[in-house]
Amino acid sequence: MLMRYVRASLFAARLFSTEAAAEASAPAAKKALAGTGGSAKSGGRGRRDTLGYRLIGLVYPKRSAVVTIQKWKEEGHTVRKYELNRVVRELRKLKRYKHALEICEWMRLQEDIKLLPGDCAIHLDLISKVRGLTSAEKFFEDLPDKMKDQAACTALLHTYVQNKLSAKAEALMEKMSECGFLKYSLPYNHMLSLYISEGKLEKIPEMVKELKKNASPDIVTYNLLLSVCASENNVETAGKIFLELKKAKIQPDWVTYSALTNLYIRAKQFENAKSSLKEMEKMASRKNRVAYASLLSLHTNMGDKDGVQRIWKKLKSCFRKMNDAEYTCMISSLVKLGDFEEAEKLYNEWESVSGSGDARVPNILLAAYINGDRMEIAENFYQRIVQKGISPCYTTWELLTWGYLKKLQMEKVLDCFKQAVGSVRKWNPNDRLVGEVFKKLEELGDTEGVEKLLVTLRNAGHVSTKVYNSLLRAYAKAGKMPLIVAERMQKDNVPLDEETHELIKLTSKMRVSEVSSSLSGV
Repeated sequence: MLMRYVRASLFAARLFSTEAAAEASAPAAKKALAGTGGSAKSGGRGRRDTLGYRLIGLVYPKRSAVVTIQKWKEEGHTVRKYELNRVVRELRKLKRYKHALEICEWMRLQEDIKLLPGDCAIHLDLISKVRGLTSAEKFFEDLPDKMKDQAACTALLHTYVQNKLSAKAEALMEKMSECGFLKYSLPYNHMLSLYISEGKLEKIPEMVKELKKNASPDIVTYNLLLSVCASENNVETAGKIFLELKKAKIQPDWVTYSALTNLYIRAKQFENAKSSLKEMEKMASRKNRVAYASLLSLHTNMGDKDGVQRIWKKLKSCFRKMNDAEYTCMISSLVKLGDFEEAEKLYNEWESVSGSGDARVPNILLAAYINGDRMEIAENFYQRIVQKGISPCYTTWELLTWGYLKKLQMEKVLDCFKQAVGSVRKWNPNDRLVGEVFKKLEELGDTEGVEKLLVTLRNAGHVSTKVYNSLLRAYAKAGKMPLIVAERMQKDNVPLDEETHELIKLTSKMRVSEVSSSLSGV
């Protein structure tokens, strides 16, 4: 369980390092916007007061970009479109989509601002991020035909890809082809990304063929293809793709070498892995901060403790403050390498400097304690997390559920499981966990427990024939007859199968169970 969680943490660190990079780029964004929107009197510390500074400085979503722009105009300043576009670009980098959208919507209402198709494409992308797919589709439909160009269609395609809507994405690609909008690699890269995420690797060769016929692959294309090779452990094909990339005179980036290194590690070609890792390290810099998290995880996968420590020291020397993503990655690496003492020290450091309260960071140590059969330490650590004001997330409760399950502390299992399910808006069922909890309750003949579990599952909208059969098996083990099971299943719109009928017949010959205070559906 721990290694699965640590692997997920390492992967997540690489993904949400982009958030970290955005966070780190906020000061740079303000610097870049120092001259945006004209200037007013000097602000604090001698800097000029600009519209760009004001908009970037909003930070909190409840604050209004429109109010800020209007106030700027009321003060007698000029607002120029190119300056607002620059602010929108920086806000998107910072993932401040709401404020970016507000600026786009304000510009759309101004008669003296002439919008281009590219502006509409950015507007559509922001709508999809802030208000969702349906709103983005309506925005596209309402656009004048002259604005439904290559950029706007590609933005809509990206939205379909993010929502994993293959049919809609493929239909849009056909329309884009008819309109002559597939003359560059980006739409094809979106489709490759979609097929990879959905595991439809058989569709990739044809898409690449179409891409090469109508446009030219870029570095993103080759990196996507290398990631496919890594997932299939296909070193030979990866080598051919890398040679093709070099022949096309495309400069590999750190992602290229990361994919190659990962592939070589899986194939146990450690010399090749070291060589590509060296090339990747050369490309890690202040501009490519996200590369450091990948370097940490790759050195970890090679079992290279010295390499992990060296990269961490290099990272700390380059940046004044580490972000949560980097702490997560490094703590995960130390745990995976078995250096728990250093992992705990680093967690203490994170706790002292970070005010984010991100439960993903302590969850790594919590998983390590539980996996190491140190449940008492895990419980104390959980109490420490709560005392520090960190709100447990779904994974926290799931980890505790597994821990108590190993100790057969079923009351705590059921309580933590209930907390886990209740901590998310929509629960994505963990069938393995549910199955293991039912299995233990069945073995113990704990009818009270299975009834409580059934209530939790019903409240989450996940009752099934399999769940009711587990309940019946627990009653059979206890030698008891459950009350009105068939009626409850009918009420839950759950069908009875052959096993259900057999179990009901079996338990009907047993003594009637006492009416439980948690009896489901009564």
